[in-house]
Amino acid sequence: MSNENYDFVIVGGGSAGCALANRLSADPRTKVLVLEAGRTDAKWDVFIHMPAALTFPIGSRFYDWGYRSEPEPFLHRRRVYHARGKVLGGSSSINGMIFQRGNPMDYERWAGDEGMSEWDYAHCLPYFRRMENCLADAPDGTWRGHSGPLELERGPATNPLFEAFFSAAEQAGYPRTDDVNGYRQEGFAPFDRNVRKGRRLSAARAYLHPVLHRPNLTVKTNAFVSQILFEGTRAIGVEYAQGRSAPGEVYGKEIVLCGGAVNSPQLLQLSGIGNAAELERLGVDVVRDLPGVGENLQDHLEVYIQYACKQPVSMQPSLAKWKRPSIGAQWLFLRSGPAATNHFEGGGFVRSNDEVGYPNLMFHFLPVAIRYDGSVPAGGHGYQVHVGPMYADTRGTVKITSTDPRRHPALRFNYLSTADDRREWVEAVRVARKILNQPAMDAFNGGEISPGPEVETDEQILDWVAKDAETALHPSCTAKMGVDAMSVVDPGSLRVHGTEGLRVVDASVMPYIPNGNIYAPVMMTAEKAADLILGNTPLEPIREPFYRHQAS
Repeated sequence: MSNENYDFVIVGGGSAGCALANRLSADPRTKVLVLEAGRTDAKWDVFIHMPAALTFPIGSRFYDWGYRSEPEPFLHRRRVYHARGKVLGGSSSINGMIFQRGNPMDYERWAGDEGMSEWDYAHCLPYFRRMENCLADAPDGTWRGHSGPLELERGPATNPLFEAFFSAAEQAGYPRTDDVNGYRQEGFAPFDRNVRKGRRLSAARAYLHPVLHRPNLTVKTNAFVSQILFEGTRAIGVEYAQGRSAPGEVYGKEIVLCGGAVNSPQLLQLSGIGNAAELERLGVDVVRDLPGVGENLQDHLEVYIQYACKQPVSMQPSLAKWKRPSIGAQWLFLRSGPAATNHFEGGGFVRSNDEVGYPNLMFHFLPVAIRYDGSVPAGGHGYQVHVGPMYADTRGTVKITSTDPRRHPALRFNYLSTADDRREWVEAVRVARKILNQPAMDAFNGGEISPGPEVETDEQILDWVAKDAETALHPSCTAKMGVDAMSVVDPGSLRVHGTEGLRVVDASVMPYIPNGNIYAPVMMTAEKAADLILGNTPLEPIREPFYRHQAS
């Protein structure tokens, strides 16, 4: 493996890495290398590109790194499975394809921290617009972009169960909204999705593949980075092995970590950036004492509340194995049918009580009862909502336990560890049941399957959540932006504090998790980071008013 030199070495060809590779290589004088440890996202790979096939890559060693948490003390010491994309495009190649910006108040919260003023929503909105090509008829013209690489299809939500669910939400006192990514997030509506003409539109397909012809852009897959190379506190390159080849070194003027909220802090720690006392105990030579590396871990936990359906209108029949050939052929030749959708076509955001300033609960509605691993409850037709708190005050850690770069770090999320989180979980289940038992659902409501009517008291609800909840796969915040003692990267440059030539751009730099699926915020962060890294004049802030709830 030759010792090559680049202007930018991007470690990780996931969501943020693909966006950065596109933007940083736009100048033909700039040499960019992307090192992705996973496989390529071959065009023929139906498990990636067929939207309804999303249950297949999750849990497969060919597509998924397969992390597990440490035994969670408030979840009956369960080890919670965490899927992370092991393929070009990263988790955008295996996720649920739901596109949600989060609430504008999320970014006002970011900006409330010292040094973070230019991460308020006015400064983030132009980058959301730059990356979007919103194909829906969006009434808020200033809010949505229509010429970016991410084409967004609005979920059709034509199954009668969706309309019944939206009507039930209104009957329960929760409004509809025109666009959860527009002026008013609060309410229920069809969702934007990263699906284009019946195919998944991952970050790799939207940002990377259209520019692979650039002679100044090199992408290597199956390239596992084990170490950042330093001269003093200046990062000068990385050590990596491609496939079964012997490890080699590659050098760059700038090293940009885009491995996500697990891998980026892991690689920093392996390379001597982190809590000095912890690293020394493992025999790691300390380059920079940054105690915030691997701290502040945040995620969304969710449950599936499932109901039997009295009418044969759910998607349950399409799950039958004998139907797979015909459904697959319909998708392959026509890009239509049950396989051409992620089925997460609608949902909403609500406040669990009137004291909450902006929505703290998210609902995904599915016209079928199924889990991420593809398992289904016994019986026939059904439907479900996914629900969980969106900005819990629980905090966890990502910590290496060995100097072996192929050994997974210890993940501790501490779900349900605070009184506020436990209170919000009880509220979440009660709000979901309130909606699902409105008159609008009567024609379909065949009774609750999970957790079941016997789970009623606060204690029973929390016990069920502890036994049954799964991650929504949104790990974040483990190398946060900021200027305080526990921050890791500078908000104005994404440079790792106390180093030169080393930056982090991915979900780990968020100070607080947004209240929605985090793919869109990650891509916005990468778009904004590209301008900061290149020294471009940032896009002008767009100071549009957005909906704010006023407590009565």
